Amino acid sequence: MSQHPLSSITLLSNNTELLLKDLLDQRLPPPTDQVAEEVVFVVTIGLACIRSMPESRPTMSFVAQELSARTQACLAQPLETITIGKLASFRK
Repeated sequence: MSQHPLSSITLLSNNTELLLKDLLDQRLPPPTDQVAEEVVFVVTIGLACIRSMPESRPTMSFVAQELSARTQACLAQPLETITIGKLASFRK
């Protein structure tokens, strides 16, 4: 029996102590500055979209609006220290 495609992502999002940097392709140099901010933003939106309770997920209209209106923001902490749990618990 094949595993649902989102199952591994959901399991991953439940591993709250996992560092975001450990999910990135280690063959590539770590993202910095604006690219790091964009990675954090996209992962945060993605994790919000796979929350287990459908009513806690953002609407696609909201996601589209966020992606369209994306403005540069400063990371509050270095990319190397950001955990999946921190991103998964982010609420707008």
